[in-house]
Amino acid sequence: MTEPVAKPVTTQPVITQAMIDAYDEYTHLTLDRRRFMEQLTKLAGSGAAAAAIAPMLAANSAQAAIVAEDDSRVKGENITYPGSSGEMKAYLVKPADQQGKLGTVIVIHENRGLNPHIRDVTRRVALEGFVALAPDFLSPLGGTPSDEDKARDMFSKLDAAQVAADGVATVAYLKSLKDGNGKVGAVGFCWGGGAVNQLAVHAPDLSAGVAYYGMQPRAEDAAKIKAPLLLHYAGLDTRTNAGIDAYKKALDAAHVEYKVYVYEGANHAFNNDTSAARYDKKAADLAWGRTVAFLKEKLA
Repeated sequence: MTEPVAKPVTTQPVITQAMIDAYDEYTHLTLDRRRFMEQLTKLAGSGAAAAAIAPMLAANSAQAAIVAEDDSRVKGENITYPGSSGEMKAYLVKPADQQGKLGTVIVIHENRGLNPHIRDVTRRVALEGFVALAPDFLSPLGGTPSDEDKARDMFSKLDAAQVAADGVATVAYLKSLKDGNGKVGAVGFCWGGGAVNQLAVHAPDLSAGVAYYGMQPRAEDAAKIKAPLLLHYAGLDTRTNAGIDAYKKALDAAHVEYKVYVYEGANHAFNNDTSAARYDKKAADLAWGRTVAFLKEKLA
């Protein structure tokens, strides 16, 4: 009698909050991959375990899009338009069955640039009934490279004043579109969330701003904001959340319309469905529903 052959049991690596915090520190503060991997190896118990966990913490560009590039419900194209001091590259998406003029939305990427995930998010925005534009804010440096580590390193070379000026130029471009109704909103994630906050400071004609876990502007700059804001924060994102109270105080003093939501138990980048360790579907779906409703109200 032949004995059955036992199949090897594969177990999913355990990802702890300390590992997620270490990755967040690496991607937003140190940019030192060697130090991060050393730290992750200590937390995971071995180099092999760390090597298996690292890709789960990072975004996976091979993850299937929620709205595919060839989805017949939307029409997307790569374009260029005038930035503050040169040409801006961007991805423009419209509903395929567009009737009349629509509100327009700037979709601002994370600190990995204009990658497939952000293109997918831009198509999702268009599917909700907007003309959506995802600028590549790395355009002054040649545009977003395919290597995410290289893209991340490029952000330290960006000039903050130029980023703000390019954002203002993007608002002007969308206001001039014949398919748009003249109202421009913005939604941004991570680095892009901070960029939305800064855009609200520098663009008094912005009609609405949605910032996902974005760094807050200085109190004296917040006083310049005119646009209503929707601010999403992750409950476990202590680094970004440290600035919430001061931001709320500054917005209250300036009589700015805003709403703040903190999603308890969620991590920074909880909306990014290409990151297995940090994506939180419950928080992402709730925040997305609030985002769409807010933009539809303010850009009608």
